[in-house]
Amino acid sequence: MHPLISTEALAAAAAGAVPPVVVDVRWRLGGPPGRQDYEVAHLPGASYLDLDDDLAAAPGDGGRHPLPAPGDLERALRGAGVREGHPVVAYDWGDGSVAARLWWLLRWAGHPEVAVLDGGYAAWVAEGRPVTAEVPAVAPGDVVVRPGGMPVLDADDAARLARDGVLLDARAAQRYRGEVEPVDPRAGHIPGARNAPSAEHVDGEGRWLDAGALAGRFRAIGVRSGTPVGAYCGSGVTASSVVLALEVAGVTDVERPAALYAGSWSHWCTDPEREVATGPNP
Repeated sequence: MHPLISTEALAAAAAGAVPPVVVDVRWRLGGPPGRQDYEVAHLPGASYLDLDDDLAAAPGDGGRHPLPAPGDLERALRGAGVREGHPVVAYDWGDGSVAARLWWLLRWAGHPEVAVLDGGYAAWVAEGRPVTAEVPAVAPGDVVVRPGGMPVLDADDAARLARDGVLLDARAAQRYRGEVEPVDPRAGHIPGARNAPSAEHVDGEGRWLDAGALAGRFRAIGVRSGTPVGAYCGSGVTASSVVLALEVAGVTDVERPAALYAGSWSHWCTDPEREVATGPNP
């Protein structure tokens, strides 16, 4: 399944004999909770999963959004109606940076039939497509979480990849350079990491760039096909969209996906023994 799906394709699939499971994962850093937006209006038939409660474990030593325990994730996915062998479509407000977290988690859990809605909720509404406040009665799913479908980095792995391959930092350039740090206790980036802001994967309307444009962007950063590549961000959420973008670009594929440093900067910066780089260069 291609990692992105258009609004047109989703509308057609939703009207088909076997519609995909649609999951709303709208979320804002600092709130209010996305469930409030879901309760006002969402795509017809969509269920809701919360990034903090369902798609991450509690903040702690592993970072601000550590990976959820397999059993907890399985319960959340089943509650959203995710079934074995059945496609899933995730959407957020628009740019896919949060929806990509669910895309990555499902792939990691061994459920490859998943895509992110290109343009998200904003594109769907802008095209005049239907939304509803009705919360659907979702039949419980039967998905089984089998971790290991996507490569995961720890801090030592990330340091090695920054040295021997390509490690991409998905945060905004100011945070990468260490000029500002609004969330975590230290500013800067992992030494050797290269800046690849996730916001630059999409155009001004939140639609994803095409494969050629994404491939050119990654080439300019220094990513080459066949070179080991991984990504991190503030807490392992928006970095998932870098993993997705690399696949859309054809730099990686389902057989050799990019790795994710799940703890990301919120994990790296908590250890004073780990080096921190600042400025525009790796």
